[in-house]
Amino acid sequence: MAKALIVRRLDEELVRRLKLRAARNNRSAEAEHREILKQALSGEPNASFKEVAAQLRALTRGRRHTPAEVLLRESRDEG
Repeated sequence: MAKALIVRRLDEELVRRLKLRAARNNRSAEAEHREILKQALSGEPNASFKEVAAQLRALTRGRRHTPAEVLLRESRDEG
């Protein structure tokens, strides 16, 4: 089932550029908006939490980490 999406408070210049792009592509502004969203999100991974966590661990491997209990204690001492 198709859903509607309303985007409010757009900058006038952005709307003007959307309409120009739509005209260049022989589409309505709404159709162009759909295409932009589709293209922007098509490369988005549908990774699970485990996969994202593994990627984060790989990115931070070898870095020194402060244990959470130390950060909490420091935060409480500051307050």
